[in-house]
Amino acid sequence: MPPITRRADGGLRQVGVEIELSGLDLDQTAALVAEAVSGSVRSISRYERSVAGDVAGAMAGDWQVELDFTLLKTLGRRERDGGELVDAAEELAEDVLRMIAERIVPVEVVSPPLPLDRLDVVNGLIGRLRDAGARGTGGELAYAFGLQLNPELPDTDADTIRKYLQAFLCAEEWLRERARVDLTRRLTLFAEPFPKGYVRKVVAAGYAPNLDALIDDYLRDNPTRNRALDLLPLFLHLDPERVRAKVDDARVKPRPTLHYRLPNSEIDVPGWDLGTAWVDWLVVERLAADPVLLDALCQDYAAFLAQPIERLVGDWAAETAQWLDRNRLR
Repeated sequence: MPPITRRADGGLRQVGVEIELSGLDLDQTAALVAEAVSGSVRSISRYERSVAGDVAGAMAGDWQVELDFTLLKTLGRRERDGGELVDAAEELAEDVLRMIAERIVPVEVVSPPLPLDRLDVVNGLIGRLRDAGARGTGGELAYAFGLQLNPELPDTDADTIRKYLQAFLCAEEWLRERARVDLTRRLTLFAEPFPKGYVRKVVAAGYAPNLDALIDDYLRDNPTRNRALDLLPLFLHLDPERVRAKVDDARVKPRPTLHYRLPNSEIDVPGWDLGTAWVDWLVVERLAADPVLLDALCQDYAAFLAQPIERLVGDWAAETAQWLDRNRLR
């Protein structure tokens, strides 16, 4: 468990989980999710399924299983009647697109917000999917599949968000090394590092903006989903007009969570489960919950970034690992 398990309103924090995989089709995957959560499958479109399930009254909302391709999902929501030549041509084009997509586009399983004490349900599901033949990012060279976490924040005030952001920025190089991000995923630029100029600003002593300034600073340097810690969904939830003025991307959906996109999906590897990414994420949680240690690490990182030669030849990931060990944070 993280040091802070409850929201400001007293409720237990929740975490959403997204898993990308291949090797199973949409209906096979949805059926396995339904088994894991004692739920029932409903077809939303040709490429989307919803699974209603509530394990021991702990889960709010449905699980989603979909082919992770926006264009194909849009086409799949259209009715087919086959009555016109144009419709037949569109159906053929869609079918060709689907056949290509099924080779390289993952099936994505998206959980509802799960209470912190029920994340074991995800591990049970991972085991079922692996046993049925699911494959992860290492399955083929073209695969670029990930595991994504959406941790609910204890609070959504500027100070809390800043602490989590600083904790992540200080630990990002260490987290990347720990994650062993697959080459194909790196080449797709799915989660580029934060610009160093932005990092220097955020970890500098005295950085304590109000919410408007925090969002503006972020949008100025990061008007993109392609960050290992994507704050656009959170900021869109808090200030939709401010974010939409800079980011016109329908894929960005509002939610009061962080969006951690770094870990690989290694669902076909024996022993791999949610814990692999979760234990590393807990380092960010512990740093964010300890202002004294967080300030100390920010000072060290700011000093490292201020030395051009050290930045070129130094190893901040290794220094972070040693620092975390000295302070018993992992």
